[in-house]
Amino acid sequence: MAADALDALGDSIANAVQDIPLVRMGGVVSTVTPAFYRVSGLSQFLKLGERVVLPGPGRAQIGEVVRIDANGATVKPFEGAIDARLGAGVYRMEAVSLHPHPSWRGRVVNALGNPIDGSEALVLGEDRVFPFSDPPPAMHRARVGKHFRTGVRVIDLFTPLCAGQRIGIFAGSGVGKSTLLSMLAGAEGFDTVVIALVGERGREVREFLEETLGPHREKAVMVVSTGDESPMMRRLAPNTAVAIAEYFRDRGEKVLLIIDSVTRYAHAARDVALAAGEPAVSRGFPPSVFSDLPRLLERAGPGLEGSGSITGIFSVLVDGDDHNDPVADNIRGTLDGHIVLDRVIADRGRFPAVNPLASISRLARQVWSPDEQGLVRRFCALVSRFEETRDLRLMGGYQPGHDADLDQAVTIVPRLYDALRQDPNSPRSADPFRELASVLQKAS
Repeated sequence: MAADALDALGDSIANAVQDIPLVRMGGVVSTVTPAFYRVSGLSQFLKLGERVVLPGPGRAQIGEVVRIDANGATVKPFEGAIDARLGAGVYRMEAVSLHPHPSWRGRVVNALGNPIDGSEALVLGEDRVFPFSDPPPAMHRARVGKHFRTGVRVIDLFTPLCAGQRIGIFAGSGVGKSTLLSMLAGAEGFDTVVIALVGERGREVREFLEETLGPHREKAVMVVSTGDESPMMRRLAPNTAVAIAEYFRDRGEKVLLIIDSVTRYAHAARDVALAAGEPAVSRGFPPSVFSDLPRLLERAGPGLEGSGSITGIFSVLVDGDDHNDPVADNIRGTLDGHIVLDRVIADRGRFPAVNPLASISRLARQVWSPDEQGLVRRFCALVSRFEETRDLRLMGGYQPGHDADLDQAVTIVPRLYDALRQDPNSPRSADPFRELASVLQKAS
């Protein structure tokens, strides 16, 4: 009898619980500033990085928790303008997540993974991925793969790349950085291309999609967060792109990841960190920025043994043409090589404006044969000799026959420069060493 009574009591309690309506966990807005707002009443139930929603008369505004203390939580909205009022209710949501699918190729999405190309809704895959995740363990990652040709002659000669390598393109504004990236986007041998345009001009989106990618559009996923969007969107966009690239990598594919630019990501991360109360320690950048950069860049590269790889090409906008600024220096030390675009070379009308003396690929020795390595070193020596005597020659201080190396440099380097000229409409290079030898032989 007692057991039957307990069972009946349990059933009645279960039915009563089912009839209780679910209540959303929420707090209220206590402070509003142009950059963030504060929420009280939720601190004990939130974690950093979680999302909250602020319902409004129009569209609900989603934000991310960037700081938590006993008095409340600091929230940065994903939208640019803050539409929060004191006392308004704020409710907890799940963290940002994505459900990539192979049909995402050819589509354009925003940092939250929502389509912005005006086409049909995205097909959601079964796998759930998160924009902020950890790279594969170092001891379980595969080795860097084989050499691949980019089709850009100066890069294939002086800074050759391998599948799974991460390289940066360092340049000031207006030196041809985006143009070179567009040329690299057409590299052959990749199953999927993931491109993140972060903080760039809005007009470039359709140009990049319709003109630059062209026939490669169908295998590319573009993640776009233009310069007019909020720092939260610009900070999220490259992580979203990497998460999508990781999905295709785990399917065993060779993925080309292009992020333009990592500097804009660092600026957005700086804005978020300052709103969270971090101090500025290095030219206005808080400490967390220099932790976020390697965490983002390390996610590219080879995957686990048996999976695919992510070849990362990251553009770095060098502020004031200072290649030793904190952001550029941090990124350069993390990547597997760097390609430096020189404003002086661009002013002379040579494009791509790559400075072969300042550029390096840390995997070049795995690509070059001994003869090719010797040839490249010889070319670099001649270019160095040619450039360091430029002023002397302009003043008439050069006389042929007195310095054999300089004589050879004066003869060969201008022809080398002409051979390295290439624009997006030029034919792609198939065998750069053979093509260079042909040009030099014709000019001799």
